[in-house]
Amino acid sequence: MIPYKDDNPQFLTPVVTLGLIAANVAVWLLVQGAGSQPALARSVCELGLIPGEVLHRVPAGQVVNYGEELSCVLGTTASWFTPLTSMFMHGGWAHLLGNMWFLWVFGNNVEDAMGHSRFLWFYLLCGLLAAGAQMLVEPTSVLPMVGASGAISGVMGAYILLYPTVRVHMFTLIVFYPFRFTVPAVFMIGYWFLLQVLGIFLADVEAGGVAFWAHVGGFVSGMLLIGLFRDPELVARHRRLAAWS
Repeated sequence: MIPYKDDNPQFLTPVVTLGLIAANVAVWLLVQGAGSQPALARSVCELGLIPGEVLHRVPAGQVVNYGEELSCVLGTTASWFTPLTSMFMHGGWAHLLGNMWFLWVFGNNVEDAMGHSRFLWFYLLCGLLAAGAQMLVEPTSVLPMVGASGAISGVMGAYILLYPTVRVHMFTLIVFYPFRFTVPAVFMIGYWFLLQVLGIFLADVEAGGVAFWAHVGGFVSGMLLIGLFRDPELVARHRRLAAWS
């Protein structure tokens, strides 16, 4: 199921949401070479988050092979900043486009409730806390973690508390037939969160893939931080606009 829009009015121009999308796309094209080698491999190794490297739980100089086109030499570059830079790295076109789509659908209205500067700090903090959750659970992991999904999970955690009853339009394929329907945000995002929790128990950690703990950590962080970052006047203004609409 893919959300493609919501029935949620907005009154602020989502400059931070658009700026974050532009920054992620620019990094993908200019730093990661749009997925071409060797730019992709170099960016993942040097700017992706490797928990064991950041926490100094693996020996410097260790070579880790992840496949035919990716091997990293750990501890040869500074890694303290990678929890931040990893938030703007992606592993492929689908990874990038999926994350940016979710950020657009849910980010603009959360920005409405916080204002521009608060939303930017909220987004970055959720991303860092998501990375921290992944490192806490897997402190010796040598698997690179990249993607904006931890921060976007925080945005979704905020959205579910701010706008639980807003209708979200969904798209899916049933036996190759496109099917569209709407559900309350609490159902759609709750279902997504349940999948992340199930993924923790069902995923093969050794094989890599989705950083489910980062998703859960980011989501919970967003729910906990919304009270601190929301602007009551903007929230009230949004509710008046929604009632008028």
